[in-house]
Amino acid sequence: MARWVRRRDRAGRVLVVANQNSGVLERYGVTREEADRAAWTVGRNGSRLEGAAAINRVLKELGGGWPVLAASYRLRPLAALEESFYRWFARNRSRFHRFGVTPERE
Repeated sequence: MARWVRRRDRAGRVLVVANQNSGVLERYGVTREEADRAAWTVGRNGSRLEGAAAINRVLKELGGGWPVLAASYRLRPLAALEESFYRWFARNRSRFHRFGVTPERE
C-alpha cells in the first residue's frame, strides 16, 4: 500500500511511513498489534483511523479522481461493506504475495 500511494501522490500530500521502520510505531502511538491488524492514518492533530477508513482518508487526500471513490465511504452500507472486505483482506494478506502485496522494509 505504501508504494502504491507514493506512486500516485505526486503533490506530496500524504506522508507514507512503513510501520516496519525503527521507531515509527512509537512515534505515532500505534502498537505492533494494531499495525499488524490494519493500515493506519494519523492526522496532524493526532486523530487516528484504521482499515478502510484510513484507506479512504488517503484516497481523499490524493486528489485527482480518488476522492470520488473515497466519497462512497460516507454511505453507511458501503462503509460497512468496505470495512468487512478490508478485515478479510488483512487477515489473508499473506496469500496475495504473488501479486506483489508485500510489506515494506527499512
